[in-house]
Amino acid sequence: MSDFPWLTLLILVPLVGALVTALLPAGNGALAKKVGLGMAAATLLPAVVVAANYSLGGGTQFTETHDWISLFGAHYALGVDGLSLVMVLLTVVLVPLVMLASWDESDEGNPKSFFAWVLGLEAMSLAVFTATDVFLFYVVFEATLIPAYFLISGFGREGRSRAAAKFLLYQLGGGLVMLFSVIGLYVVSADAGSPSYLISDLAALDIDETTQRWLFVGFFIAFAAKAPMFPLHTWLADTTEKATPGTSVLLVCVLDKIGTYGMLRFCLGLLPEASQWATPVVVILALVSIVYGAFVAIGQDDVLRLIGLTSLSHFGLIVLGIFVLSGDGGSGAVFYMVNHGISTAALFLIAGYMIRRTGTASIARMGGLEKTAPVLAGVFLVAGMAAAGLPGLSPFVSEVLVLIAAFGYAWWAGAIAVTSIVLAAIYILWTYQRTMTGPVKQELAGVVDLDRREVATVAPLLVALVVLGFFPMPVLDVINPAVDDILSHVGVVEDPPAVDTQAATDEGADQ
Repeated sequence: MSDFPWLTLLILVPLVGALVTALLPAGNGALAKKVGLGMAAATLLPAVVVAANYSLGGGTQFTETHDWISLFGAHYALGVDGLSLVMVLLTVVLVPLVMLASWDESDEGNPKSFFAWVLGLEAMSLAVFTATDVFLFYVVFEATLIPAYFLISGFGREGRSRAAAKFLLYQLGGGLVMLFSVIGLYVVSADAGSPSYLISDLAALDIDETTQRWLFVGFFIAFAAKAPMFPLHTWLADTTEKATPGTSVLLVCVLDKIGTYGMLRFCLGLLPEASQWATPVVVILALVSIVYGAFVAIGQDDVLRLIGLTSLSHFGLIVLGIFVLSGDGGSGAVFYMVNHGISTAALFLIAGYMIRRTGTASIARMGGLEKTAPVLAGVFLVAGMAAAGLPGLSPFVSEVLVLIAAFGYAWWAGAIAVTSIVLAAIYILWTYQRTMTGPVKQELAGVVDLDRREVATVAPLLVALVVLGFFPMPVLDVINPAVDDILSHVGVVEDPPAVDTQAATDEGADQ
């Protein structure tokens, strides 16, 4: 089974789908949408095969390695471990849901272009998460910017072109800095006798401490701009405000995960001494992101801008979990990447439904929607409570793991990080109160509730939040071995986090 190039197929299906959709006859938006959704659904098949045949604790699997540019040791090399697998599954699930949610909204622009660019972004994102060669990673890392730019600039609200340009400048700047580190890795491997960009070869090199630090800075700046983190975050709010909700889902819930994924894969995995050296500074930046993002979100009136800024706070928690260098923190951070993708995607999509019904993104101009659209209000509350870390929903599990690790690192780090729970409750509940409760405003009296298609797009996300909230171990069992392997490079050896379900069952029986 693993001899078949499943990962290449995984990337090719949406890539071919993008080309086919783009080449369809102009003016036939209905056909373009059906073809696009069909190709996104077809991408689920190789992902399911890979997941079903993935062996827990088996290291990197489904590997494909072929010489590409022999002159400097670049390979077409793919593979998945637990970290890659959960990111792949998150991507292939969110893309068809975004297409369904954008079904009617895309008619206002060019549905053929929208669906083609979404498939292109999916293909490049999957290539990033499965690349096991640094040069290949860099190429597809930069290639993700092409569909992302056109999705932002081509669809959304007035001012989107400026937001797209700002997004592109930040990402290209980060990519340029990372290029110096990519070149540096070639020099290091060539000096060792055999130039290679394979991650497995580079991890085995003994890189001196000074060189590691310079390489770390280049990678970290690029990933901090992608994630995003303070102070390289200012493109985030403008982009989520001006882009369509579906595009924001892809940017924040998929594309931005490349930043934290890269921190684990490259900063910790290849540059362990430099990661330990940088930890105090990165922890401070993560804490600033947590508190600053939450406070700024509280003061927002635009609901899409607010959701975007909450992600600054959440990414701060993810980065904190990564750089406290512990098993709980690492596993919690990766699980948080999954949970954030699910809960924030639900929030963006529901906010998009609200805007289409009310004709405004202004929170101050909404009110009383729970009386005219109770299902809309209910799903918004569940998604919001998940983002706020309500016990019983999956983000709570990942937050607790990260906070435990933060207190283990330093009491003050944990004390600052835990304020995120209170601040999240404030911005979520206040937003719900202003948009959903109170008297119905006259201009909103005719607002209708969600239809079947809209419910179908958010229902899988809400079900996942509940199921993973009560049964997180199936995902943690996939994540833990990959995190343990990465942390072993920085000299951290711990028992992975676990939930003793048998003990809980016995305790319940005794009671």
